[in-house]
Amino acid sequence: MDWDPNGKPRKPDFLGIGAQKAGTTWLSQMLGQHPGLWTPPFKEVQFFNHRFVEEHRKWLPWHFKRARQNIEKRYEARGEDVPAPVVKYLDRVMREPMFTNHWYKTVFAPAPEGRKTIDITPEYSTLPEEGVDFIAKFLPEARFIYIIRHPVDRAISQLKMNLTRARRKPASVEDWLTEVQDPVLVDRGDYRTYVPRWNARFGADRMLYLPFGRIARDPLGLLRQVETFLGLPAHDYRDTGRKVFASDNSLVVPDKARAALRAKLEPQFAFLEETFGRAFTSQFR
Repeated sequence: MDWDPNGKPRKPDFLGIGAQKAGTTWLSQMLGQHPGLWTPPFKEVQFFNHRFVEEHRKWLPWHFKRARQNIEKRYEARGEDVPAPVVKYLDRVMREPMFTNHWYKTVFAPAPEGRKTIDITPEYSTLPEEGVDFIAKFLPEARFIYIIRHPVDRAISQLKMNLTRARRKPASVEDWLTEVQDPVLVDRGDYRTYVPRWNARFGADRMLYLPFGRIARDPLGLLRQVETFLGLPAHDYRDTGRKVFASDNSLVVPDKARAALRAKLEPQFAFLEETFGRAFTSQFR
């Protein structure tokens, strides 16, 4: 087990900040294989958004309960017991007081000496101004990765995930038109609001933007770019083409609802093309 049970609390070196439904789980699974990088056993530490986005706090107990269950299931699937150091670690990070500065550093304590650490939590991209200010002061040397997906595709993927979790299926076009008006679909992909916040505080030496479509078309090339940005040597990754969290194919969004989303998100397209250029936006899908 690649784990230092006597490791000291420490801050992460890198953050994957978003966007939701834009390949952050795939990125976490790939970087978790790199021998120079240590990732927590659960994705999405949720520290900064707990501190600065009050409405997120109501579902975070569920998030950590599910994270622990998933870890236990992974060991069970291999016919193994969860190692004692991992149990001790989970007991520590999943009990009060959570979400303090010291707690956050404890999350990364098991990283072996000489390894870099990363926290991939897509909710961080939605932080308010004061949240990004706090990160700039709290993590003065950290680097950040932000994957940007086609705004409509991203919103639809999020909508399908939300409907699946709620066990709800729209029965008519009118129902779908109601669903796509949910403001949360715009919020998580509001690049026009969020990107300038990060760019105002971090330059290109610390902020890497990637188009989502490269995960499917050129996964190894994308990972090489990430390695270079993070200062890591090249690694031979497994299963780079494996898709994670595929959408429910039984949920087919009618063209009329998709068009309504497109109209609603049109300002995002204009902003992204102006900010990143056509070569970047052509790789959104």
